[in-house]
Amino acid sequence: MGTIDISYLSLGIGLLLLAIPLFYIWKFNTGLVRATIVGTARMIVQLFFIGIYLNYLFLWDNPWINFLWVIVMIFVASQTALARTRLKSKILLLPISTGFLCSVVCVGLFFIGVVLRMENVFSARYFIPIFGILMGNMLSSNVIALNVYYSGLKREQQLYRYLLGNGATRSEAQAPFIRQAIIKSFSPLIANISVMGLVAFPGTMIGQILGGSSPNVAIKYQMMIMVITFTASMLSLMITISLASRRSFDAYGKLLPIEKVKNRK
Repeated sequence: MGTIDISYLSLGIGLLLLAIPLFYIWKFNTGLVRATIVGTARMIVQLFFIGIYLNYLFLWDNPWINFLWVIVMIFVASQTALARTRLKSKILLLPISTGFLCSVVCVGLFFIGVVLRMENVFSARYFIPIFGILMGNMLSSNVIALNVYYSGLKREQQLYRYLLGNGATRSEAQAPFIRQAIIKSFSPLIANISVMGLVAFPGTMIGQILGGSSPNVAIKYQMMIMVITFTASMLSLMITISLASRRSFDAYGKLLPIEKVKNRK
């Protein structure tokens, strides 16, 4: 049995469910009505365009075009991270782009080539979705971790200098701040992993079952999806922090101005 298609009429009817959260957002005067409507509209438009792009990517199935698409995803993800962290581009752009690229390529190709044993690791049907899943998770974890890392360094400059003054290396002095970044960023993911299958069924697993896969196949895919997203997120974070830290301090270990200056009206 294949996937049951959703007609555009049924899709429109389904979108009417948004009236429920919108009502409560309006009732309690949250100021989020416009943001919700605009965000939903952008999601719909973007997903329709992505659907068109993916149809052509699957049709062409060209390794160079597929990899170019990944580069575009990395660029967009890097710009999104810069916007959410408000860190200067000269500090974060190259480190986070490098972290994304190295992690998604290493982990993604390992999964497709070694675990799935695909002869063509650049097959668009596997390459694009797997890399997209990895990019989404890496972006979320990196944004949280980098905000915690740099806010901690900025707030606890005396602790950082104290550690340096007592013989700690830069990496040793930065370790407490990296620890907090990892805790804040990965605690929700670890909590989700621990209850997966009992409290909630993840989207990937549900999607595969609705698509006609057996529960056993869907479960095995979901296990690996969680493993590769966890691994890629951690690897990208470590690469990003390692490279960004080299640009964040002067020769004496003092934290440089790292945040973008807000425009004054």
